[in-house]
Amino acid sequence: MTAPPPLPPPLDCERFAFNGINGYVAGDGPPLLLVHSVNAAASAAEVRPLFERWRLSRTVFAIDLPGYGLSDRGDRDYTPRLMTDALHATAVQIRLRCGPGAIDALALSLSCEFLARAAVEEPAHWGRLALVSPTGFRGTKPWREAPGSTRAMPWLYRLLNAPLWSQAVFNGLTRPAVVRYFLQRTWGGKQIDERLWAYCVRTAAQPGARHAPLHFLSGGLFSSDIHTLYEALTQPVWMVHGTRGDFTDYRGKGIVARRPNWRFSVYGGCGALMYFEKPSQFNAEFENFLGH
Repeated sequence: MTAPPPLPPPLDCERFAFNGINGYVAGDGPPLLLVHSVNAAASAAEVRPLFERWRLSRTVFAIDLPGYGLSDRGDRDYTPRLMTDALHATAVQIRLRCGPGAIDALALSLSCEFLARAAVEEPAHWGRLALVSPTGFRGTKPWREAPGSTRAMPWLYRLLNAPLWSQAVFNGLTRPAVVRYFLQRTWGGKQIDERLWAYCVRTAAQPGARHAPLHFLSGGLFSSDIHTLYEALTQPVWMVHGTRGDFTDYRGKGIVARRPNWRFSVYGGCGALMYFEKPSQFNAEFENFLGH
């Protein structure tokens, strides 16, 4: 099989690397970290519009999480612990560059769980937290199991990762038409960001691209104690979600609805990545939340 062409960086800026993680940085001012979601074809390309906007007034950082983009894609256990430790390591790099102050951060979807865990474990390192379309609020089931527990289904992982078909299964899930289908479900309509789609197709074709997604698909990256973590956050939190597509069930947000450090926005007529669809409104609200 012909090797795919090298993957270009998802963002046009300075790159840095540490602990097998690839990072991106641009701009000047207080630090802001942007963290992409977790899926079959994730990367820092998902935060491109925010990165381009906030580099004008912040030292804005983004990373490719372990198993994604230009970061290490080795065959290992991909867990909330691994992803949270990646955020802790990123915070060290940011503090070396920008000083010891708290880091404001925005995360997407499942990565909101990793950011929440990092902020609970090292509260002095993290400032204001924006959670965009966060997981953990679907339905009304409580998720307050043992600290560090996950929703992993080992039997499903073994099935998906069987040597005879694991690559074929992943290839089927990341065919260009299938990637488009899932992005349309994320947007809640046919109109998606074509540049993001093209990058998703390329990043999913890289060697080792299946390893992290197979853990994701079998539940190993979802935390069973996530409600405990969300309730333990002391930082200001802005939770935002849309009303279109697959990510619209937030009945569980009642667990934090009355907490004074949480605020909420709902983007009617938008999908899970509403900053692609209503960038002016989103960035104005985000600026108001950040306070400068």
